[in-house]
Amino acid sequence: MSKVSNEVGARHPPGARYLREFGKPVPRERGDFTWVYLWGAPLRIMHWVAALCIVALVISGLYVGRPYFATTGEASAHFLMGKFRFVHFTAAAVIVMTGIVRVYWLFAGNAFERLPALFPMSPRNMRSMFKVMRTYFNFQTQDQPHFVGHNPLAQWAYTSVYLLMTVLVITGFTLYGQSAPTGFFYHLFGWVPGLMGGLQIVRLVHHALTWAILIFVPIHIYLAIRADYVERAGIVSSIITGGRFVASDDEFEDIDLAAGKSRPWPAE
Repeated sequence: MSKVSNEVGARHPPGARYLREFGKPVPRERGDFTWVYLWGAPLRIMHWVAALCIVALVISGLYVGRPYFATTGEASAHFLMGKFRFVHFTAAAVIVMTGIVRVYWLFAGNAFERLPALFPMSPRNMRSMFKVMRTYFNFQTQDQPHFVGHNPLAQWAYTSVYLLMTVLVITGFTLYGQSAPTGFFYHLFGWVPGLMGGLQIVRLVHHALTWAILIFVPIHIYLAIRADYVERAGIVSSIITGGRFVASDDEFEDIDLAAGKSRPWPAE
């Protein structure tokens, strides 16, 4: 874990530049800050590749399920449904590859990226999660525990998304295998329809989970922007640069700034 402290003056020195918030002058933050490296390049690349794949999967998948526009002429002349299916299956293959790399990075990444970070189950982390939930409801963000990485509530949300994506991949490749009853994917996922009660249930679950992802995405974007704006957390920039500046005099649940070491998630 690397860190660099930068003294930038008093908190509100005379003559400091001002931002404008709803027409009112708001002084910029000043003080002693520490740079903390959070997300390695592989994780950042996987994040943006997965984001592009989700956009392609949603647009193409909704069309495959129920075409939302039609063209004239013979289908063989434009092959529109085939093109949408190709985009859908290609994006699915890419996101599966990013998932494989993510599984590897659960063991090769830093303390904020490894497997224990996906399951913040210690009593201390569970208490912190409920405190974060309370501050989200009453808008008293100054009372919430501070985390350099994801807070437990956010981490459980991302863990849930990983699980949803796993089910989406399994049900998606099950449906894909139906196009070739003697093919590899048909035999590999042939157990899924029987387990879930039929092929129509598989299709329904796949479609419903797509809408669950669509609900998660705007909430995820909103909370990331909100954290940057309200808490000055640098969440958005951290997934681009890999780290963020934090106040050196703040105390964090998941890192000891004085020692420059992260605290493992499961530890008390």
